[in-house]
Amino acid sequence: MAQELKVGDSFPENVTFTYVAPTGELDLTACGLPIKYNASEEFKNKKVVLVAVPGAFTPTCQVQHVTSYLAKLDELKAKGVDQVIFIASNDHWVMAAWGKANGVKDDSILTQSQLFMSDAGLEFSKSIGWIQGDRTQRYAIIVDHGKVVYADADNVRGSIEKSGAEGVLSKL
Repeated sequence: MAQELKVGDSFPENVTFTYVAPTGELDLTACGLPIKYNASEEFKNKKVVLVAVPGAFTPTCQVQHVTSYLAKLDELKAKGVDQVIFIASNDHWVMAAWGKANGVKDDSILTQSQLFMSDAGLEFSKSIGWIQGDRTQRYAIIVDHGKVVYADADNVRGSIEKSGAEGVLSKL
């Protein structure tokens, strides 16, 4: 049974995502091996904005959603955000290519700004009840040292009001 996250909840245990580490190159055809990211453990020691989108390279996700965060990274960092992580139901190679297409090319993103990961099989998104068919719903969760301080989903198609950088910044 899905359990929607609420402010004040601890971030769930046993949540993992997969990603392909940036290689320093922006060549979309170069692939690495997937790495498991233990979000439950990692989120205990930092302030993270977890952003879910229906799909990499899709119109709203690329044109509005990702660009809102790219434009506001300095403001997010000034509010104490250690990491912004984008997840989608796409596999880790597609997510890595999407990161490269948006200029992510080195491991400094692990501690400084953005990372693109896969919610393979929608495992996490299903567990919190935020899916649309076979894709992740558009949502944002702020986790501050293991505690959920904001969690909301956009229910209007094409809207990033609650999950875009502006909406998230207003909650930090």
